[in-house]
Amino acid sequence: MEVSFSSLALVNNPFDWAYDLEELGFTGWEVVSEGKQQLNDETLMEIKNIIETTNLVLTLHIPFSDLNLASLNHPIWKETVRQMTKCIERASDFVELAVVHPGHLSPLGMQIPEMAWRQNIEGLRAVCDFANDFGIKIGVENMVNMQFILGKHPGEILGMIESLERENVGLTLDIGHANTNGMVKEFLADLGSVIHVHLHDNKGRHDEHLELGKGNINWQEVIGKFKGYKGRFVTEARTVEEGKASLNYLRNLK
Repeated sequence: MEVSFSSLALVNNPFDWAYDLEELGFTGWEVVSEGKQQLNDETLMEIKNIIETTNLVLTLHIPFSDLNLASLNHPIWKETVRQMTKCIERASDFVELAVVHPGHLSPLGMQIPEMAWRQNIEGLRAVCDFANDFGIKIGVENMVNMQFILGKHPGEILGMIESLERENVGLTLDIGHANTNGMVKEFLADLGSVIHVHLHDNKGRHDEHLELGKGNINWQEVIGKFKGYKGRFVTEARTVEEGKASLNYLRNLK
């Protein structure tokens, strides 16, 4: 298994911990472009130093805070696409895959959800087309159980991806998110579109990002479904220590 480390909780910490990931057993790092991990001139210098001094494979999580690909406010929609594509451009020298969140329904979008869905599709197409120019694949992530967010269920997110009609896109399957929707088995029933996997645990109600084995997900069953899978697994943890514990848990699965 090729396993990367990622942590949204560490966005306000310096990058010193990233140099230790290989020693802990990780082969990659998924950069979350949020907070102090946000890609800019300063962080790019630090990230490039990590690349030059380690063998870590980097993937990218495109920013999502305050952004909405399904926005019906066109200037906000354009700014969302601009920020996402700019992030891809900044990371284009060192990543081959980027994860994106689908949009959500604004108060106006709740009234005309079909139009919001179309905006979401057009936004994702724009992101895919931009990424394709750099040879980057886009993994659209299934989402957590929140009322007005798009892409929570298998049929919805897979239909979204199919509607894009793009060759450089697939599903980032987030097992923890699937569990909050009671849909782990349903997602595991069809892995044909999966190009990237996020791993974290919870007790089925909230997006707790627990280390593996601390929630109610049957990881033996989950990992058993990925025989032949060639993509990367990413442990999304609250701390480096919990990420290491999750990695050890994976290695001890029979």
